[in-house]
Amino acid sequence: MTSQAAVCLPIASAATAYDYWELLKPRVMSLVVFTGFVGLLLAPGPIHPVMVVASVLCIAVGSGAAGAINMWYERDIDALMERTKNRPLPQGRIQPGEALGFGVTLAVGSVLVMYTLVNFWSAFYLALAILFYVGVYTIWLKRGTPQNIVIGGAAGALPPVIGWASVMNGTTLLPWILFSIIFLWTPPHFWALALYRHEDYAKANIPILPVVAGAETTKNKILLYILILIPLSLFPVYQGDLGMIYGGIALILGILFLALGIYVKRSQNPRNGLRLFFYSIVYLFLLFAAMVGDKFIKSSLAFSAISFVLC
Repeated sequence: MTSQAAVCLPIASAATAYDYWELLKPRVMSLVVFTGFVGLLLAPGPIHPVMVVASVLCIAVGSGAAGAINMWYERDIDALMERTKNRPLPQGRIQPGEALGFGVTLAVGSVLVMYTLVNFWSAFYLALAILFYVGVYTIWLKRGTPQNIVIGGAAGALPPVIGWASVMNGTTLLPWILFSIIFLWTPPHFWALALYRHEDYAKANIPILPVVAGAETTKNKILLYILILIPLSLFPVYQGDLGMIYGGIALILGILFLALGIYVKRSQNPRNGLRLFFYSIVYLFLLFAAMVGDKFIKSSLAFSAISFVLC
């Protein structure tokens, strides 16, 4: 009886608060939250500060929930890869059931809170992003096709749409342009990392482009995506949604992105792929920061002009 009882005892968790924080993929979450917040700031309508906090918090929690479920599902391949082997699940600090329950609870909670405190369409797009990342990218595409990051990038591109919908309870063209910018940015961003970590991906049998097509093909695809991304990033200027301040910054950032891509193309050192990966993060952050800066500078100038006329 004693031995049987011992077998039935649950395994004690060795997880700390930091382990659960790590489960949320905080570095990924930070960029997701930032682009979502930019979408919210660019939307033309008014929004109550409480709804702003609720929207940003729900985007953060929803992103973290998707990351936690992703780690639960990929714990076998994470254990094989140098980059991910020290995560809480491969190390046994968090049990699989704990991670799955944590992720699902946060996912459902974030969508329900978004629907209750903000509006329907922001909750809809948040749920879509979570389901797409988990169901389409993690479960269906990642282990099955080299197009995994091309199609799966749609999940990470939705936050500006969610932020915009939080204000407007719907969307227009501009948030979908922001979606398209992130969607096209995602493949060269991840392929640059994969150039450096291709042995890791090969060991885990993940068909990312450098593994199945080789470094040269990957470098060519990176350049192609950057070349398409540059004019797309200027489209808000063509549309009149943003001004020349943003346009100038976007053009400079795009030229630097292309120059570094060409440098990686000509280099045989895989570490340069890592440099391109880090620059791509800086690129996206500064690009979206420039959108906010452009809008508020234009608003300040317009306010000053109106004040001058009235005086």
